[in-house]
Amino acid sequence: MPRRTLLLLTATVLAATLTGCADGTSSAPDAAPGAGTGRHVSDDQEQTLHLAEQLLLKECMEKRGYEYWVEERQAPDGASRFPYVVDDPAWAARHGYGTDLYREQQQKASRDPNQRYFRSTPADRAPALLSAVNGPQAEGLSVRLPNGIQVTHSDRGCVAEAQRTLYKDLPAWFRATRITTSLGGMRVAMVLSDKRYLAAVKPWAHCMKAKGYAYPSPAEARAAATRPDKVWLHAKEVRLASAEAACAGSGSTSGSGDLSTVAKSLDAEYRAELRRRHPGPTADLERLKREALPRARAIVARGD
Repeated sequence: MPRRTLLLLTATVLAATLTGCADGTSSAPDAAPGAGTGRHVSDDQEQTLHLAEQLLLKECMEKRGYEYWVEERQAPDGASRFPYVVDDPAWAARHGYGTDLYREQQQKASRDPNQRYFRSTPADRAPALLSAVNGPQAEGLSVRLPNGIQVTHSDRGCVAEAQRTLYKDLPAWFRATRITTSLGGMRVAMVLSDKRYLAAVKPWAHCMKAKGYAYPSPAEARAAATRPDKVWLHAKEVRLASAEAACAGSGSTSGSGDLSTVAKSLDAEYRAELRRRHPGPTADLERLKREALPRARAIVARGD
């Protein structure tokens, strides 16, 4: 396996599995802000679960003779925060579509002690390091997603060990997390293709045109401002996103509601529908998190 591929796989799996990747919190050269700070149990349940899993991962890696620095949860990017239309004028005025936040994350990643550690590992030891994190082979855990895609992962390695310790039923955790994530993507696609959403986009586009922007949909406006091969000035991006946010709240002449209201209503409708169609994974995820929370609090309180 080429070294570049190894590093990309490691970063991808850690980000996807651990739901976060940012600053290290142990002493390391040029560690990111927050390094070496004391632990405390947060009122944020998701934060507590994330931190407990990271501490277990760190403990497992160190037992196997490797270093690991606890990573913070990754904040949602602009597309995740506003999948249908940017409708927060204050956020748009500050971040536009969020490319400033993306660049900030990229800069953090370049300083991330875990990634620096992975990059500094000799090529002949890199496969063993990847195996220690993710297991030797992608087998042991498997689930078929609602879209028919089969997803597999190792039930060995420190990621699996940390999740097994925290959530106990590792196969159920794997199934619940992968399916609910898939359902989230399905929900967004259902909203974007709904005729009610498409109808609400039309007055939004008229409002945008009146402001000097001829984009037929929010997706095309975002795409124009975030093209990697043609970087916009931040001020220009902010102006477009601010116009989008203003038009998102402009009422429809048909009385069906503005785009922001329609999108939120459809999102709630399809969320409920998908939960009815796939009740098991959502209920399992909530149960597993609820049962794991006391263990997570104890792990975080104990610290490293």
